[in-house]
Amino acid sequence: MRQLLVRRLSGALLLGLSFTTGVAVMALPVQAQEASQAGFQRFVQGLWPEAKARGVSQATFNEAFRDVEPDAKIIALTKKQSEFVRPIWDYINGSISAERLKRGRDMNAEWSKTLAAVEKTYGVPRSVVLGVWGMETNYGSFTGSIYAIRALATLAYTGYRPDFFREELLTALQILQQGHVDRSRMLGSWAGAMGQTQFMPSSFMKYAVDGNRDGVRDIWSSVPDAMASTANYLRQHGWEPGLPWGFEVQLPKGFDFRYLKLNFAQWQTLGLRRADGKAMPRAGEASLFLPGGAGGPAFLVTKNYDVIKSYNSSDAYAMGVAHLGDRLMGGQPIQAAWPKEPMLAKEQRQELQERLARLGFYEGDTDGKFGSKTREAVRNFQLRRGLIPDGYADYAVLRELRATR
Repeated sequence: MRQLLVRRLSGALLLGLSFTTGVAVMALPVQAQEASQAGFQRFVQGLWPEAKARGVSQATFNEAFRDVEPDAKIIALTKKQSEFVRPIWDYINGSISAERLKRGRDMNAEWSKTLAAVEKTYGVPRSVVLGVWGMETNYGSFTGSIYAIRALATLAYTGYRPDFFREELLTALQILQQGHVDRSRMLGSWAGAMGQTQFMPSSFMKYAVDGNRDGVRDIWSSVPDAMASTANYLRQHGWEPGLPWGFEVQLPKGFDFRYLKLNFAQWQTLGLRRADGKAMPRAGEASLFLPGGAGGPAFLVTKNYDVIKSYNSSDAYAMGVAHLGDRLMGGQPIQAAWPKEPMLAKEQRQELQERLARLGFYEGDTDGKFGSKTREAVRNFQLRRGLIPDGYADYAVLRELRATR
């Protein structure tokens, strides 16, 4: 996949993709730039039959794509997703800044009645809704400045997850057609996510709700609509009311890391204790999560943690949302120390995945982005080799993989 993407992007760039947004235009022959423009226009016109079938008028279609050209800056941003390329502790520490905590507490106070109503209606704690709001746009202070149609068209045209972004682009056209937002306010991230809590177009159509009951689903400027829509999204993705996302725990000496998923009573019997001193929940089950390895902080996470990951599949993001929300409600910082050893470089992360794949432990893109698949593969490899099965991919695991034939 990575190699295919590189070839596609290289071809797009050679055709003169750098037209807009202040990015320096490459010194290409006029014919090459004209060829690129013609190729993009063919792509746009190829969308029209399906857009029309979805109820988009010719006038809406033409206005949506007026002056739209591919944006090379967006392609560059696909390679800089901080939740996948920074150590999780750096990402979390950067997310839980003093300024963000202060602003979040102010927003909690200002919108207390709205958040209480949202929690009562959807069963999703205000802490989690605030966590998403804070992580996505710093509580609405910056919701993005890229025209969503430009972003989605660039990604679909250049072959970055083309089927996904083509579908999102067509859905964005429907949003314009139905009058949910006009072109001038349809701004968001490089990936086309929009509004106070950064909904993709398909998420808007499926989960956005009218929180303030004014007849409009406005995730862009209405805080009640954005908060209710976020809670509805999480509830529809399986949020279980009354169950925590998880919490930090202290492991007993000599703990057997082969245990992975048990109910709370069983974890307590094994000697685990909550780091905040509170009692374990009476019901429910949780998995042991060691984002920094056996020597770093340990967490028990529930299925509600996985629901947060449905918003963004990165563990760093999910932990950022969850921990930010807890801190806004008066919770304490993470107690255990993070590892001092630096994160593997991208080339080393790719090598680790490739070696795991050759040994039959890993299936998927060897893109150097570590998630649950890589963690599970590392854990299974560690079990096979008699190592501590913490699922943490560090230099020790890479050295062991290099020594395995």
